[in-house]
Amino acid sequence: MARLLSGLVWAAGIACAAIGVYHLALGVDSVPGAETAGATVDSRERFYGAIFLGYGLAWIWAARQSPIPSNAVRWLAGILLLGGVGRVLSMLVHGQPHWFQIPLTVIEFVLPPVYFWLATADERRNVAR
Repeated sequence: MARLLSGLVWAAGIACAAIGVYHLALGVDSVPGAETAGATVDSRERFYGAIFLGYGLAWIWAARQSPIPSNAVRWLAGILLLGGVGRVLSMLVHGQPHWFQIPLTVIEFVLPPVYFWLATADERRNVAR
């Protein structure tokens, strides 16, 4: 279980950091269906890209700890879940987004319970040694 946790934490960190760099670099052009948005949305997208890069780096920081801190995993997974809640709220208010947002929403609801379940795996392994 500890190896699975480690792999998932690393994967989250690398994926989120890469996505953050992508959005920071491309701004509104990184968002499917938002090609006509103006400078305000582009500015916001680049800002959120930087925040997402930081979020990815926080996952990477957690992955580099020994043992991987369960509280950090829970907090980071909770933030991911909260992002999924935000997407659902958007769907309720504005309707269905670009199709690509739907699988992202599913990921944001499926992965956090897995992280919550595995959060203490590395700490338990170290205690068992």
